[in-house]
Amino acid sequence: MNSITTPTYSVHFNEKAYVALNSHLAKSNYSKIFILVDQNTHNCCLPIFMSKIEGEYDFEIIEIEQGEINKNIATCTQVWEVLSELDADRKSAMINLGGGVVTDLGGFVASCFKRGIDFINVPTTLLSMVDASVGGKTGVDLGPLKNQVGVINQPQIVVVDTDFLDTLDQRQLNSGYAEMLKHGLITDAAYWEILKGLTGFDNLDEYILRSVAIKNEVVQQDPTEQHLRKILNYGHTLGHAVESYFLESKEHELLLHGEAIAVGMILEGYLSHKLTGLSKNDLEDIKATFLGRYKKVDFEKKDIDTILTLLKFDKKNSHGNVNFVLLKKIGEPAIDIKVSPDLLEQAFAYYAE
Repeated sequence: MNSITTPTYSVHFNEKAYVALNSHLAKSNYSKIFILVDQNTHNCCLPIFMSKIEGEYDFEIIEIEQGEINKNIATCTQVWEVLSELDADRKSAMINLGGGVVTDLGGFVASCFKRGIDFINVPTTLLSMVDASVGGKTGVDLGPLKNQVGVINQPQIVVVDTDFLDTLDQRQLNSGYAEMLKHGLITDAAYWEILKGLTGFDNLDEYILRSVAIKNEVVQQDPTEQHLRKILNYGHTLGHAVESYFLESKEHELLLHGEAIAVGMILEGYLSHKLTGLSKNDLEDIKATFLGRYKKVDFEKKDIDTILTLLKFDKKNSHGNVNFVLLKKIGEPAIDIKVSPDLLEQAFAYYAE
């Protein structure tokens, strides 16, 4: 793997990524460099990362609490205050070393501090490698509501080091794998078939590269999500509502992002069968694939009612309408599809069968 180029920056892979990173740091003359981590990446990933850095730099480490529950404005404020206390200026830079919470929040913090300082993303989870590495979406949650506050702003460079995957447990790897499966569902039926057949996560490099390339192709055509880029939200309209509900619920265990999106892709597969022509065979294939890899979630009626209420906060909504990305067939999406409330309840009934 070498690199994938976007209009404004490049995503670099493995050892060649550190060559590119060291070259960038050497020529940029940053006044200070801040490395944002959470507890996990501080312990497991920072030593690996620092061993690859050449040259002497004035690094400052900023640690935030881990988990989606801390991806909020309060955490941003804490980081901004630390940056101020440590005399960060407009020529400073931030390296975001972590999963999607760290890269989303860190990119947002950097984009707003003194009206914008450079940032570099070093994704350390499978999910962040294939999702947050491309596209420039930064931001935080508003209470339990996902990604309600943020900006689209691009990093200077992205470093994808697949050695970091060795620090993850099976559940975290599975969470990222859901996004890769989504890439097949929305653009490439052959890729979907290949991913379905994988039995382990030992040799993912070529598939990570493929997923990043798929996302990059979509984002380049529609960087601000006016049309085509919406297809990346397949499974996310209901999936984000499910994730938000479990994030706030005191009765249920938290769901990881990929676990919630897996639920969303089955639900929205059912809607696709009813509204946009997805075949029964494709629908059953989607359901069997995700339920074969992800534990089935039990929903009570009160859970479903609250989840459907949360749909009104989805970012794709406009003019009071909830807009879905659905599938015509595996590999061919349809955007801006409106769905009636009774069909949404039928989708949950289908999931529960």
